[in-house]
Amino acid sequence: MSDAYSQAALAYGTSGRNTISPRQLEAEVLLKAARKLEAVRKAWAEGAPAELDAALLYNRNLWMVFADAATGGDSPLPLATRNAVANLAVFVFKRTVEVQAGPAPGRLDALIEINKSVAAGLLASPGTDDTVPDAAAAAAAPAGRARAATA
Repeated sequence: MSDAYSQAALAYGTSGRNTISPRQLEAEVLLKAARKLEAVRKAWAEGAPAELDAALLYNRNLWMVFADAATGGDSPLPLATRNAVANLAVFVFKRTVEVQAGPAPGRLDALIEINKSVAAGLLASPGTDDTVPDAAAAAAAPAGRARAATA
């Protein structure tokens, strides 16, 4: 019986080490969305790749979840962060519509950079994360300045 107890205790202790934090999970899905968009951009030839709509849908749905979580009444985030996430989500939604209306590989750049910048901020140590406000400023800037601001 003590052997079963030891195995259970070992499994419980191991599962705690294998569990990722919500910040890590959010960063991973943002990076996954960025990779999908980058793959579409790289595959661009005579027209928009078939995967464009799926990549845009994945990214848009992800940002809908973030916007809902950030703006919900029970969000523990500071007001400035909530506003930054909401503003980024609005930018992502608008840019998605622009890409769908006039597909061009360069129009994906801002979406990719926002996802990477926010993911980097989420992976940074808590308390040192100033990436979200910078990404919000980059999203509000014209396309050329947006890339420079997030670099």
